[in-house]
Amino acid sequence: MMNVDKALLKTLAGLQPLSSLGAESLRELAPLCHRERVTRNLDPFSLRDWNGQVVYLTRGELKMELADGSTMLIVGGSGDALLPLGYGGFAPVSTKAITDLELLRFDEEKLDIVVTWDQLIANSGQGRGADAPDWRTMSGTFTAHSFNSGVFAALPPANVDALLHRFVRRKVKRGEVVIRQGDAGEHYYVVDRGRCTVTREVAGAIVELAELKGGDAFGEEALLADATRNATVTMKTDGVLLELDKADFMALLKEPLLQKVAPGEALRRVEAGAVWVDARFPAEYRQDGLPGAINIPLNQVREALPLLDASKEYVVYCQSGRRSSAAAFLFSRRGFRAALLDGGLKALAAEKGRTES
Repeated sequence: MMNVDKALLKTLAGLQPLSSLGAESLRELAPLCHRERVTRNLDPFSLRDWNGQVVYLTRGELKMELADGSTMLIVGGSGDALLPLGYGGFAPVSTKAITDLELLRFDEEKLDIVVTWDQLIANSGQGRGADAPDWRTMSGTFTAHSFNSGVFAALPPANVDALLHRFVRRKVKRGEVVIRQGDAGEHYYVVDRGRCTVTREVAGAIVELAELKGGDAFGEEALLADATRNATVTMKTDGVLLELDKADFMALLKEPLLQKVAPGEALRRVEAGAVWVDARFPAEYRQDGLPGAINIPLNQVREALPLLDASKEYVVYCQSGRRSSAAAFLFSRRGFRAALLDGGLKALAAEKGRTES
């Protein structure tokens, strides 16, 4: 387990929406955090390009001048500083450090991925009994690396919830052959713990192609091409694999089904009677939730669905479209008419900017 500054973890746990994350997700998030220090009287927003960054003020006092001519004084570690700077429509025209400052920043895309996965993983064991696996303890698979650049980074989030229910944990021993070159492909695998080697027989010689570790995946080639295995995978150590059968792989990974609507179409549907659903945390919803929207955070969708009007249509959104895609999938799976706002609030803001210009 990685060593993480306890003081930093405490700071992150007090920020919004990070305070809603599980302890393990905060530990995964901490290495993605960058500290910035700004000297008194300087304008931190003129020192670097903050585009695509989520920035928190954790120490010091910052004066912000807004587009409407008003000013805000933000005090690090309290009040409005618990939300990202510029959140909820309070984007500054200029800023000035009244005192020396400490800022924490995250890449917006990476932060959104971790938040999305945390909610899905936290909710994955509901209704499955006491023996349901705790996905957060599977450090080899569900890590910030896997979220952002590993096997799960390219998966449609709408299918993640179903995948967490379909994966089967399989304990394996050192030297065990998991798949063999020439055999039919029936399963897809993710390495949760341990290491394995990938080899291929070429002209009678065994060639080692790769070594796989926690978070890596294998077996998809034969499933996608409906062909035999083109390599052999052997466990190099004892370990744990997550196994997904071919039918689930094809349905949940190859052919994900999700209705997406462009911002203009989403606006038209809402005008015709559809209901906005904000899939973000309440703190985010209170800042810039759309008029008439109902707030159902992703990790509360299952509990909320029985209370909704099944005769209505719902258009689900979040900041980027990641969390809302998973929420929209859950709506659809329960028989609701639901669509995803493609691109989230960012895309909607851009559409409104084009129509108003």
